[in-house]
This record gives sequence, structure tokens and C-alpha cells, in this order.
Amino acid sequence: MTEFQRIRAIERALGHRARGLGDDCAVLPPMDGSIVVSTDASVEDVHFRRDWITLRETGWRAAAAALSDLAAAGAEPIGLLAAVVMPRAAGESDVVELMLGVADAGETVGAPVIGGDLSAGDKWVVTITVIGNAERLIGRAGAIAGDGIWVTGGLGGSRSAVEAWLRQAQPEAAARRAFAAPVPRIAAGRWLAAHGARAMLDLSDGLAGDAEHLAAASRVGIELELELVPVAPEVAKEAPRLGVSAEQFAAEGGEDYELLVALPSEFEDVDVAAFEVATRLPPTRVGRAVEGAGVHCTLGGRPVRLRGYDHFR
Repeated sequence: MTEFQRIRAIERALGHRARGLGDDCAVLPPMDGSIVVSTDASVEDVHFRRDWITLRETGWRAAAAALSDLAAAGAEPIGLLAAVVMPRAAGESDVVELMLGVADAGETVGAPVIGGDLSAGDKWVVTITVIGNAERLIGRAGAIAGDGIWVTGGLGGSRSAVEAWLRQAQPEAAARRAFAAPVPRIAAGRWLAAHGARAMLDLSDGLAGDAEHLAAASRVGIELELELVPVAPEVAKEAPRLGVSAEQFAAEGGEDYELLVALPSEFEDVDVAAFEVATRLPPTRVGRAVEGAGVHCTLGGRPVRLRGYDHFR
């Protein structure tokens, strides 16, 4: 089967969730605001394993990870492109199944598949490029001393699934869902951008790692109070196996794809309630920005050293 035939098979399977596949370029309409573009690669045996999740879940996860970058910018998605390297032994139905997952994730936030590429290799590699539009663009720089440091949702669920799989056990359903089907926080990112966010990024490298990124980009110090960290319930079974607190386990876990955001100090009760109504998602203040540099963590008033998630380790 030729590449053109595979693309046509994908286009038929995706239906209204795809647009203009097979052309050399995707065409975007003129728009106001900033055009936001991000690329994210998902590599077999680095970001996922085939004995852990299905191909459809693999496609969803890859697309959601890329779309999460748009959420962190406060952007509205326009479309996505998928460049897929498939093993030579894989068939048409395999790549269609993976692309259905990509399209499923995109459809939840209004991002059709508008292009991509297919190639052959030794393992699955799914590289997603997302395009969005931001009326008020938010980056990692911008936090100032006195800002509150907030996160959305609960942390540690994805790591709980990985730890279970690594000891050859089945993760709890909620943990597996956190790893295989993360939710790009597009609505949350846009709401926060419109309500005073100074700096924002998604939690792909864990709270420990991404707080370092925010601090460095904004040239501030960050003080985290780990007892405030919103720990996903499924963490309770995995953290004791590693001999660490649930809070540390959650803060060091990667790929939760929640948002880490610096907000003015006056962002408190009224804004929290409005955010929850608009997004059905709880925000939690976990620390503050201060003069200085680096990230300083405490648990119950005692210093704790954290290590962020690293794909190369």
C-alpha cells in the first residue's frame, strides 16, 4: 500500500475530524492575535510502551501532550499535524487506530487534523505539531515577587501508573487514565490568561522540574509548600513503596499535564470560585514567587530536595 493510500484510509476513518489531508501544506484562515505553534514528540519505549497502552491511547496521549502547550500559552486551538513513524511490520489498521486517538483528543478542544506525514522506522514515533491563536499570550517569563504559585487539578496520577507497570502490576483505573488519556487544560489556560495570569506552563516535567523552569525564565525564586500540593488519590498506594511522602511523590512525577501558573497575590477566594464554575477544575495555591532564584521546597516547615522528571534519565 502506498503512502497516499494510507493517508486516504486515515482521512476516511477520521471523517469530519480531518481537513485537507494529502495536500502539501495546510491552509489557515487570517486571524487576529498571536499565532502559537508547538511541537511535541512521543517515542515508543521512552514516553510509552506498547504493552502498557493501546495504539488509540497512544495517539490521544501524543496529541494531548502537544495541545497542553497551547493551554499553557492561553491559546485557542486551530488544528494539529501528525508526523508518524510506524514500524515496518505495522499495517494500515494500526496507523488508522493511532490516528483515531489523535483525532479524538483534537476533537475535544476543536482542533481538527490538518496535515502531517507518514514514514517507516524501527519503533512508533508520533510527533504532533499544534497551532493556536492567543488574544493575550502567556509565557514562562512574567512572574514577579509576591505572586502566588498555583496548579490545576491533582498531581501524581500518571507517575502512579508508571510505577505500577514497572513492577509488573496493573495500575488503578484512575492512574491508568491519567497516563493514557490526559486532558489538555485549554479552557483553564484561556480563563487564566484572561484573568491576570503572569506566567504559565504545563506540568510535563513535574511540579519540581517545571517550577525550576518558571523561576529561571521569570528570574525569581519560588517557595513551594509541599503540604499544599493537591495529591491525586491513587498516589497513596505507590508513594510508600518508594519510601517518600505522597506530596514528594506527586511533586516529582512527570506528565500530569496540569497547569502551573503565577497569579497576582489578590487572586484568592472570589477568583477561585469563578474559576471552578468556569472550568469545573479546582485550582490550588502551592507557593509563592520571591526575590532571588531557584526553587526552595518545604514539607511541614522542613526543607525537602526534589528532583524533576527527566526524559533523558
